[in-house]
Amino acid sequence: MTHRVAPLCLALALVGAAYAASPEKSSVAYPTGFRKWPFVKSMVIYSDKHPLFAQFGGLHHVYANAEAMRALVKGGTFPDGSVLVLDLLGTKDENGAWVQGSRKLLAVMEKDRARFKATGGWGFEAFKGDSQMERTVTDATAQCFSCHQQQKDNDFVFSGYQP
Repeated sequence: MTHRVAPLCLALALVGAAYAASPEKSSVAYPTGFRKWPFVKSMVIYSDKHPLFAQFGGLHHVYANAEAMRALVKGGTFPDGSVLVLDLLGTKDENGAWVQGSRKLLAVMEKDRARFKATGGWGFEAFKGDSQMERTVTDATAQCFSCHQQQKDNDFVFSGYQP
């Protein structure tokens, strides 16, 4: 009987080790229900005069969960559990008004100092279009944190609180 238990224990140990080492364990989850969170701000990148137009041209809506919102209002560093969402939407002209088009991507920042030490305590992810599964961030340091480093004095966050 113990001969059968040993291989099972070994298999479970290997699965556990694989899970612990998998990128899924440290990845940022899709923020279900984020549109019910407090709204932080909107912005439009509308021209190639902006250096991020090619990647981030369009209408930006930023949302914050409760932890992030408290930190935005108070100022200073964000606590673990803070989540910020950038909902990037295309724009289209309708009779002289820019209106919201389809979603280009959903970018997410999640604060967890233990899991994301290399990127200032923040995990970064982006989901393509309306997909909750198709991730676009393959190197958070190069694709996200390299730009966010310029906001070190604001805990690597671009958005601020506007009462």
